Amino acid sequence: MAKRLNTMEVRRTEWITPHMVRVHLGGPGFADFAATDDTDAYVKFIFGVPGVVYPEPFDLDRIRTEFAPTEQPVLRTYTVRSVDDERGEIAVDFVVHGDTGVAGPWAASVQPGETVRFLGPGSGYRPDPEAPWHLLASDEAGLPALAAALAALPDDATAQAFIEVAGPEDEIALTAPSRATITWVHRGAGSDVADDSIAGDNAPLVDAVRRAPWLPGEPQVFIHGEAQAVMHGLRPYVRKERGVSARRASISGYWRRGRTEEGFRQWKADLRRAEEAVPAV
Repeated sequence: MAKRLNTMEVRRTEWITPHMVRVHLGGPGFADFAATDDTDAYVKFIFGVPGVVYPEPFDLDRIRTEFAPTEQPVLRTYTVRSVDDERGEIAVDFVVHGDTGVAGPWAASVQPGETVRFLGPGSGYRPDPEAPWHLLASDEAGLPALAAALAALPDDATAQAFIEVAGPEDEIALTAPSRATITWVHRGAGSDVADDSIAGDNAPLVDAVRRAPWLPGEPQVFIHGEAQAVMHGLRPYVRKERGVSARRASISGYWRRGRTEEGFRQWKADLRRAEEAVPAV
């Protein structure tokens, strides 16, 4: 089923680290936002091509049919960090690396009163209060969903969380139960400039998770971030070496180094087809 189209107004922005800005959205569109209890709720922001005027009412399917490829809007996926029913707002955190990308520069410069369109939300994960323990890991891109998951854990939950960021200046305050151990992992460079020695298969997040003590019982796992580190570095460890079942593991690449979101979607589709072609044992 197609995700609903929503239009909201930028209420305010705030820098929460040198590389992350939080954008608060609200206005009449908030009433149409289908909030969920899942902690990984995400929306797809629609960014039009500068100078191109799209007909109203805005119809993405019509635009895809009638407009030239160079005039097509681009979609960028972001996690909803929080929903404030009293204010009638949602908050979304954007990783910003200068002028690189589409969404980051927009979030860094957008002014209150501007409007933005997005599709969603979609979702699929929420912490299970009955799980013996929780393993959570992410980089900056997955941090909003990981932070929301930590905050949603019951007070008596046991959790181990590993978060990879450039350095201590990119750490943020987190709400978590008292029995949650939070480990910040510093790669020493921004995700946009990290080379192969500290990214992908060599991402320090991979080593941190693999070295951590494995607690008794089957955990519920949430690992989201850069695709090479997550899908090649951590998924085999969790699913094969540790034997965590698919129903207990939410493991997904949010982005891939050197690829736009469009290219990343194609990479994921190719990977999925390749995995489906392997005969079942």
